[in-house]
Amino acid sequence: MKNVPCLVPCLPRLATLALAGALLSPLVQAQTAYVSSEKDHNLTVIDLKTQAVTGTVPTCKRPRHLQVTPDGKKLMVACGESNAADVIDLATRKSVGRLAIGEDPEAFDLSPDGKTLYISQEDDAALGFFDIASGKFTRTVEVGKEPEGVKASPDGKLVWVTSEVANMVHVIDTATGKVIKNVKVGKRPRRLALTPDGSQLWVTNEMSASVSILSTKDWSVMDTVKFEVKGARSTDITPVGITMTRDGKQAFVALGRANHVAFVDVASRKTTALALVGKRAWNVTLDKAEKQLLVVNGLSDDVTLVDVASAKAVKSLPVGRVPYGAVIVE
Repeated sequence: MKNVPCLVPCLPRLATLALAGALLSPLVQAQTAYVSSEKDHNLTVIDLKTQAVTGTVPTCKRPRHLQVTPDGKKLMVACGESNAADVIDLATRKSVGRLAIGEDPEAFDLSPDGKTLYISQEDDAALGFFDIASGKFTRTVEVGKEPEGVKASPDGKLVWVTSEVANMVHVIDTATGKVIKNVKVGKRPRRLALTPDGSQLWVTNEMSASVSILSTKDWSVMDTVKFEVKGARSTDITPVGITMTRDGKQAFVALGRANHVAFVDVASRKTTALALVGKRAWNVTLDKAEKQLLVVNGLSDDVTLVDVASAKAVKSLPVGRVPYGAVIVE
C-alpha cells in the first residue's frame, strides 16, 4: 500500500512520457494510401496505421498514375478514359478541377515547382509539356514509340522518358525541349528511379527481366541487374514499378507476373530478398518511415503490405478492380 499515493502524482509524468514517445515514433503518425484502379472510377483509401480500407474517393474514368503536388495539398490523377487529370484536394478528398491533358493519359511527372506536367503521349510518340496555370500544352517533344515512364530531375533541368518500342530512355532538356541523349536499355523499359545523390538512374525493363543502371554523368549504361525467381519462367519476370529508400541503399522492384518484389542492395547491385505478394505485382511505394512497402497487384485486385525488415508480406487488402498505382501521404 506504500506505493498507492504515488499513482496520482505519477500520472502526469507517465502521460508526458507516453506523449513524447508517440511524437518520436514514426510508426504512430497517421499515413493514408490512395490506390487507383483502372476498372473503377474512384480511389481506394487505406489507413496504414490500422492496415484497413477506410473508404473511396470518386474520380474520373480509368484512373492510373497518381501523384501528390509538391506543396502536399493536392493529388493529381491521370484518367485514361476521361482524357484528363483530376485534381483532388487532400483536405476534403474532393475533386476541385480537371485538366484536359490529351487522349488516354497514363504516366506523368510534375516539375519540382509544381507548375508543369510532363505527360507521355503514347499514341503520338511524344512527351507533352503542360502548363497547369493556363491549362494548355506549351511544348511537344518527339520521342520513341509508345513512351511510358516519366521522371523530372530534382533541379528541374532534365526530364527522362522511356520508350517501350524503341527500348530507349530519352534525356530531354526542359529549357530547350531538345532530346540531348537517347540511351539504349533493355526490352520494353517502363519506370525510373534516381539515386538520392543523383549519380544513377535505374530503369526497369519489363521484357528483359532486368533493371538498367545509367550514369547521369555521361548517360552510359553502368550495369544491368538481372532477376530470377525460383519456379518462374524468365518471361514471367516482368519488372515495372521501382522505388528506393531515402538513403539510396535499397531498391524495391515489382516483378510483375512473377508475383514477387525484389529487394536490391544498391551498392552491390545484388538481389538480397524476394517477397511473395499478389498476382502481377505492378507498382510499389514505401511508407514515410520506410518500414512498410505497399505493393499494388493488378490481377488479384489487392495490395500487399510487406514488412521491410523481414521482407515478408504481412497483409493483403482488397481494393478496386485492376489496381494500378498508389501514393502515401501523412
